[in-house]
Amino acid sequence: MTPIRIFIGYDSREPIAYHVCAHSILTRASQPIAIYPLSLRHLREVYWRERGAMEATEFSLSRFLVPYICGFEGMAVFMDSDMLCQMDMAEVLDLFDPTKAVQCCQHHYIPKSVNKMDGQQQTVYPRKNWSSFMLFNNEKCTALTPEYVNKATGLMLHRFWWIDDDQIGALPLEWNWLVGEYEKNADAKILHYTLGTPCFPGYENCDHADLWLQERDAMLGQLVTA
Repeated sequence: MTPIRIFIGYDSREPIAYHVCAHSILTRASQPIAIYPLSLRHLREVYWRERGAMEATEFSLSRFLVPYICGFEGMAVFMDSDMLCQMDMAEVLDLFDPTKAVQCCQHHYIPKSVNKMDGQQQTVYPRKNWSSFMLFNNEKCTALTPEYVNKATGLMLHRFWWIDDDQIGALPLEWNWLVGEYEKNADAKILHYTLGTPCFPGYENCDHADLWLQERDAMLGQLVTA
């Protein structure tokens, strides 16, 4: 049985977010999964561009190297670290469409706030947050070479200019539910704390903070008792 490959963005400013996200996936999975931290320190040979002022996280653009890392074979999931998985990730197999190059939740919204996380300015652009959860059909993403990812602008990458629009498939919004931007939905498949995870000052009481904190405490509790 081939494991489901899941890449989670890793930002050195909030490692706890990565580990809580990974824990939420591991404890609910019914099939083998392989979780990879997408960390800049692991990508030095293939990712050499300097971080731009508008890149909110260390993995803002490196996420688009996932198909290359996978050898342009099979399927893979990329997801932001500020997410909480509330279902069996094996369900993604039922949504995979082999006729598409990438599938994502196609949000159409304008951010409610001007800042996010640690005071960073919120940006507005078409297809915002589409790339925060992506289901890649790697063999159809051969345009995403290291050369292209290192030279393309952030908007070219996040707006999916590297493929034709008919190659972008849609996923239900519950797979990338934007906490604080959408109405409360404790039953969402994946909660995305896009404005800031509850580990950031000022977000301890955001919508569904209790669910994220419960996951964190469960993870830390297992570490203590192991």
